[in-house]
Amino acid sequence: MASPLVSCQSVTKAFAARPLFDGLSFGIEENEHAALIGPNGSGKSTLLRLIAGLEKPDGGTVVLRKGVRLAYVPQEESFPNDATVEGVLRDALTPFSLDDTESELRIERILEEMRFADRGQRTATLSGGWRKRLAIARAAIVEPDLMLLDEPTNHLDLEGVLWLEDYLTNAVFAFLLISHDRYFLENVAKRVIDLNPAYAGGFFAAEGAYSDFLEKREEYFERQNREEQALASVVRREVEWLKRGAKARTTKAKGRIEQAEGLISDLKELKTRNTLADREVAGMDFSASGRMTREMIVLKGVGKSLGGREILRNVDAVLSPRRRVGIVGPNGAGKTTLLRLMTGELLPDSGTVKQAADLKIVRFDQNRTGIDRSLTLRDALSPNSDTVVYRGNPMHVSGWAKRFLFRQDQLPQSVSALSGGEQSRLLMAKLMLQPADILVLDEPTNDLDIPTLDILGESLTTFSGAVVLVTHDRFLLDQVATEILGLMGDGTVRLFADFEQYEAARAVPAAPPSVSQKPAAASVKPGVTESKPALSTAERRELAQIEGKILEAEEAVARWERSLADPAVTRDPAKLQEAWTGAETAREAVATLYARWEELESRKT
Repeated sequence: MASPLVSCQSVTKAFAARPLFDGLSFGIEENEHAALIGPNGSGKSTLLRLIAGLEKPDGGTVVLRKGVRLAYVPQEESFPNDATVEGVLRDALTPFSLDDTESELRIERILEEMRFADRGQRTATLSGGWRKRLAIARAAIVEPDLMLLDEPTNHLDLEGVLWLEDYLTNAVFAFLLISHDRYFLENVAKRVIDLNPAYAGGFFAAEGAYSDFLEKREEYFERQNREEQALASVVRREVEWLKRGAKARTTKAKGRIEQAEGLISDLKELKTRNTLADREVAGMDFSASGRMTREMIVLKGVGKSLGGREILRNVDAVLSPRRRVGIVGPNGAGKTTLLRLMTGELLPDSGTVKQAADLKIVRFDQNRTGIDRSLTLRDALSPNSDTVVYRGNPMHVSGWAKRFLFRQDQLPQSVSALSGGEQSRLLMAKLMLQPADILVLDEPTNDLDIPTLDILGESLTTFSGAVVLVTHDRFLLDQVATEILGLMGDGTVRLFADFEQYEAARAVPAAPPSVSQKPAAASVKPGVTESKPALSTAERRELAQIEGKILEAEEAVARWERSLADPAVTRDPAKLQEAWTGAETAREAVATLYARWEELESRKT
């Protein structure tokens, strides 16, 4: 049997005075498709850098099999100034002394696989998503035996994620990747490794997809809890024996005392691990203003061009309380432009954008521009005092920091020294102090671990205001969005029930309109052009009551969605099917009520 491509033996690493992992041992086999997950701060990126040879362990060894070709794709890619796409690829091939024909064949193949249209394009002009593709291309062109990828879906749009999913699923090389994208993990991983001190040995690995891992992890923790209970009973008996005044005058008594001390130490370690398994997660709960204005933001016939190119054309949209709109589309289609039009940061070239008076918009920017990295964590959380005010109640800054999983010793630390996930949690902590009518979230999932993403999703589904969400995380979209606003890449915008419907529409080329056919305007709220009769007395009564019915229906959706996240439900096929059907039925009821509300509103005089 061949040795692993890479073998980690008793690897230990600490950051400053804080240990990341201690005595870690595992390997990656040929053609293995493995994913590395774990809570923020567990050392995932550090472990990849150790395997790549970019850092040295404090103890233990990392051994690559002789002759193994390894490629590494970091979280943040960098390219030489004024480089071109082709130049980056040629530079990657320089160490291999290939002839011109072989080099050209590899470049042609990689450009086609990665779908680059212009090999001469300057890297400085590439979007974040295309820079990520180029970084992956630079790694793939060396034909590695093992590729290491650190958060490869960051900066990719949804179409880019789907492309990468397909590429890695069909990869003929082994890879170890870090990701928190749950659908992506489900589709590409054949083995999941969870780096977490809650496990004996510091990690837990399970063969199969991510869903298989979740089931096996649950079984592992159940066994570990049973083991703690059994060991606790044994320790109680030994402690009682010690309390009776056993004398260590015989070899047998000495041995039993030593055994009891060992059992007590083992129990303490088990308790610690089980406590870590139930670790706290960030307490995310956004503050809604309670405002129920039906039309918070209204876009009518909005068009916008940038740099001489039409980005958006004839867009209609309405944002109302309890509406959670996911915005999706390829890079460059205008997602951020649409957000900036909604928030008033940009003015439309045509059409109108109307906001309700004194509208409170809270925005999460994917570049985290809302935090000053020169400040300490304490000053970033509370610039003017040691107290923050959350929903009218004062709280000491250290307590507020703890809610977002920051340690006391981190408060004097510079924000610039925090990890990406910690900076995202910091921004969430600041935004949660602001009561909002509308939450606008632009790629909020980058760098957040899976437990934090679960809490974020739950918080957004229970938020009583409106939510506008741009994300490449399909799991979060399915969990949160009540509707999808799809940017089709040609300036048009269309409404979809979910991402799957949008994806199907993108796969079918749109037929060109006939001369007599005017393209329909996209709308979150369907426009009404025909003359309709005024409301009857019964319909006016129905309109007065429908808002309460919508709230009840959305609460039903939230209950079913919480069920879908319950491990007791996900492990039981019958319960899972019941919850899935219930959630779908509840969503349809919400959509029907909203459609009726909009129709009645359009006829109100």
